Amino acid sequence: MLQYRDIVVMDNYKQLYKAFLLLKTSKDVENFLKDLCTPKEVKDFTDRLQIARLLDETDLSYRDIAEQTQASLTTVTRVARFLKDENNGGYKTVLKRMKK
Repeated sequence: MLQYRDIVVMDNYKQLYKAFLLLKTSKDVENFLKDLCTPKEVKDFTDRLQIARLLDETDLSYRDIAEQTQASLTTVTRVARFLKDENNGGYKTVLKRMKK
């Protein structure tokens, strides 16, 4: 059974997701991310997206991708798992739309 706190947390997540949908330009997104995240967190996001692109667009090994992006092999493996095995589809959606 959901507790009151669980409902509030879920609502907070939804508010964050809706906040992203309110942004109209890449500059809006950039400014929001700079306010919301540390520089390291933003870098981690950019690294993961680059890893997803390399996994999707190349035949490089995980080790080669880790070397090229300076990310850990664990991060590359995690991105690969979410790209291929998880049902969220977030990476796939973004990569598909970036190709258009």
